[in-house]
Amino acid sequence: MLLFEGFQSWGLLLLRVFLGIIFIYHGMPKLSMPKAIAKGMGWSSGSIVLLGLVELLSGLALILGFYTEIAALLIIIVMLGALWHKMFKWKIPFSAMDKMGWEFDLILLGAAIVLLFVGAGSISLDALFGLWP
Repeated sequence: MLLFEGFQSWGLLLLRVFLGIIFIYHGMPKLSMPKAIAKGMGWSSGSIVLLGLVELLSGLALILGFYTEIAALLIIIVMLGALWHKMFKWKIPFSAMDKMGWEFDLILLGAAIVLLFVGAGSISLDALFGLWP
């Protein structure tokens, strides 16, 4: 017996909203100042704009619960790339006092994997349009 039996869709809604907010927040600067971010990351401005669009649109899709599994998959790809860069290219530790380690990226990856496997829940556009069982 679960203490909050019957609240699973509310939990999924909260997870989607919180994760969506984070990705919208991180996508907006990539769209508003791609050259500065590209310079810092060593990428092209076009790649940064594409990454920002993926983060922004996936974040919106998660909040709305619209094509949630596709949005989650895109977020997973982004987070795998972020983890690879932090761990192997930039040699950032799991946790550090002077900079953000990759522990934050790992929990975002985990949240996206949950949404990929479980779906949006019944409080979503996916459910409204019959895209979620």
